Amino acid sequence: MARKNTSVLFVCLGNICRSPTAHAVFRQKLKQTKLNVILDSAGTAGYHVGATPDKRSIKHGLARNYDFSDLFARAVNNDDFEFYDHILAMDKANYQDLMAKCPSIYQHKINLFLDYAENYPDYDEVPDPYYGGDQGFEIVLDLIEDASDGLINYLSK
Repeated sequence: MARKNTSVLFVCLGNICRSPTAHAVFRQKLKQTKLNVILDSAGTAGYHVGATPDKRSIKHGLARNYDFSDLFARAVNNDDFEFYDHILAMDKANYQDLMAKCPSIYQHKINLFLDYAENYPDYDEVPDPYYGGDQGFEIVLDLIEDASDGLINYLSK
């Protein structure tokens, strides 16, 4: 039986592309469930604190009906390790950064988001689309949609 309340933090480097996309996608998919999940997203680096998500992430996400309007970048802080039940890194570099910052008592909470993906066995990381073109943002959405479905299945058990 699923816990009544759980919490998830999505993490990438700057919190303007991948992790806010995961936040928006997962939030929308949650509306189709009875799960009660506290969500947020953050970056391991504070480059963009207070900024809205990347315009390209918003554009591609809106085309699939995901809402980014209330999302703003923030950096991971020490309280996050205690508060969140699931801290999901978009890639191995951010996973390593999180593990280095996290007290050992909470490291079991940190995983790669694509550990929950079911249909993309050739991917173990969500690639950073920042320096690429439109196709990068589309594959990010595809991977995040799949991992979100897998995470919902996991949390529903």
